[in-house]
Amino acid sequence: MSATIRVTRLPHAEGLPLPAYATEGAAAMDLLAAIGPPVVILPHGRALIPTGLRVALPPGHEWQIRPRSGLALKHGIVLPNAPGTIDEDYRGEVQVILLNAGTEPFRVERGMRIAQAVLAPVLRAVFEEVPELPDTPRGEGGFGSTGAR
Repeated sequence: MSATIRVTRLPHAEGLPLPAYATEGAAAMDLLAAIGPPVVILPHGRALIPTGLRVALPPGHEWQIRPRSGLALKHGIVLPNAPGTIDEDYRGEVQVILLNAGTEPFRVERGMRIAQAVLAPVLRAVFEEVPELPDTPRGEGGFGSTGAR
């Protein structure tokens, strides 16, 4: 199953490939850093990294922006708002907030794979106010009440 994402490449992304799936079975496509000079993110620092792309998503979809597991494991690079959401009606440049949770400075270079994007369907909720909610075995238990420690 596929859907079309219309994309406009901004001048600072010239020469970089469009987002792509790394394998036939991949759920997410890689997003690349569309920067000039490298950007160094100090430990516990963060940076907004442009992709150089503007997109028009299919109606009823969002683009979920997620961290790359290899960057997280090897360097402590995460997305503080993960998953980030690109709404179907957003037309600005897609940019990614990178947070260095590691202990060493991290160097972002042009064309580096910085995040992943998943195209996902969106359901719109309708709220119905009711006087009471139905009971469940869990009830109001939260924050570890199911046995997680």
